Amino acid sequence: MDLEDFIGLSFTTGPDKKLYQLPDQQFANLYWFRQDWFSDEKNKADFKEKYGYDLGVPVNWSAYEDIAEFFTGREIDGKKVYGHMDYGKKDPSLGWRFTDAWMSMAGMGDKGEPNGLPVDEWGIRVNEKSQPTGSCTSRGGATNSPAAVYAIEKYVDWLGKYAPPSAAGMVFGEAGPVPAQGEVAQQMFWYTAFTADMVKEGIPVVNEDGSPKWRMAPSPHGAYWEEGMKVGYQDAGSWTLMKSTPVDRAQAAWLYAQFVTSKTVDVKKAHTGLTFIRESTINHDSFTERAPKLGGLVEFYRSPARTAWSPTGTNVPDYPKLAQLWWQNIGDASSGQKTAQEALDALCEAQEKVLERLERAGV
Repeated sequence: MDLEDFIGLSFTTGPDKKLYQLPDQQFANLYWFRQDWFSDEKNKADFKEKYGYDLGVPVNWSAYEDIAEFFTGREIDGKKVYGHMDYGKKDPSLGWRFTDAWMSMAGMGDKGEPNGLPVDEWGIRVNEKSQPTGSCTSRGGATNSPAAVYAIEKYVDWLGKYAPPSAAGMVFGEAGPVPAQGEVAQQMFWYTAFTADMVKEGIPVVNEDGSPKWRMAPSPHGAYWEEGMKVGYQDAGSWTLMKSTPVDRAQAAWLYAQFVTSKTVDVKKAHTGLTFIRESTINHDSFTERAPKLGGLVEFYRSPARTAWSPTGTNVPDYPKLAQLWWQNIGDASSGQKTAQEALDALCEAQEKVLERLERAGV
């Protein structure tokens, strides 16, 4: 098994230092951009003339916004293109659009790795026993803080101004394939799980020799972000054996879990899905050879950044119950029914009601 070979053990270890899960699939949320457009001399010259600095990978949201504005409406290869891609339909998939660290990328919450402590990227504050004590700013939380409001306002603003008009009515699954169609310059909130679809032969964003016209890079930070805050989200799908599972079934599941995460299987699995979990797989010669065609994925997972991008942490005591509150409330902001502040005030109050019920139930 070689546990030390797994790169995501810090994500599946509890505050009590016990390992609760075995990672099986990991993918990060990064910045995606059309390197060919960013390298084009005319684009570079026009951008420099308009904004006074060089066109390149943005390190903050202000630069991202400049790039989004610059490319939106610009004609490239005979087509009008867009400077941003996102989705906005009031749907469950709108929830993880924000809980997957959008707020901490903006600068909400406290410093800490793998998650902000005592306040995390959901805006939930915990005490020294890791028990939630508040979500609203009035109780020491941050879900409706100025940084959170800024995060939602930027999301709504960019979706309306710089994304394709159809994006506002899309869900996650519909929006995901759009950058591969060749009319989007950049996307800040992009999962590396899309890499396999982005490197297929013959699509508009892949060159004839199989190399990508695009690259991935670290996500830019918002105006409230400070060094030490969470930089971005990484999903870590993991094997979890419940105490309630009958022993014979748990034993069978454990055998299967060991098989599908074994070193031999993992190399094959990683080449298909491009979701890395093992150090030995990431450093395998076959990935050194394939790296130039994967747009920066291998380089990211060979760097220390692979543990800085992290999953939802232990401040969230009931993910399904709390996650549904996010898409329902933020959907009111994306549709224009409420301001960002109104939507987040309602969200933090709803979170506190659920947290109170969980506390009474002894969770």
